[in-house]
Amino acid sequence: MSSQRFYHGTKADLKPGDLIAPGYSSNYGTRKKAAYVYLTATLDAATWGAELSVGESPGRIYIVEPTGPIEDDPNLTDKRFPGNPTKSYRSRDPLRVTGEVTEWKGHSAEELKAMRDGLERLRQLGIEAIED
Repeated sequence: MSSQRFYHGTKADLKPGDLIAPGYSSNYGTRKKAAYVYLTATLDAATWGAELSVGESPGRIYIVEPTGPIEDDPNLTDKRFPGNPTKSYRSRDPLRVTGEVTEWKGHSAEELKAMRDGLERLRQLGIEAIED
C-alpha cells in the first residue's frame, strides 16, 4: 500500500509535515477521545470527512501518509460495506500531512442533508462509531 495515495478530510488548518494523531477529541459524534486516526484512498470519502467534521472552518482535504500500520475501518467495512469499497482505513499511529487537495467538489445540499439526517437517526438510536 505504500504507493497508494491517501486522504484525510477535516476542518483543521494543517500544513505539510504536521501530524494527525489519535488521542484528541473526535470530529464526530459525542467527540470522545479518538483511539484511531482515519484515512481513505478515495476523494469522495475524504470529501464526506471534510464536510461532516465539526467546526465552523471550511472543510479541507489533506494528502497524508501513514507512519505505521493501517487496517480497514470497521465503520465502513465488514458489516456495512463488505470488501471496503470506500477504501477507508484507520491507524493508531499518526498520519503525516504531505499536501492538500485545494480543488474538490462538495456534495449537494440534498446529499448533505440526507447524510446528516441518517447520522442523527443513528445518534438517536445510541449508535456511535466503532472504536474497538
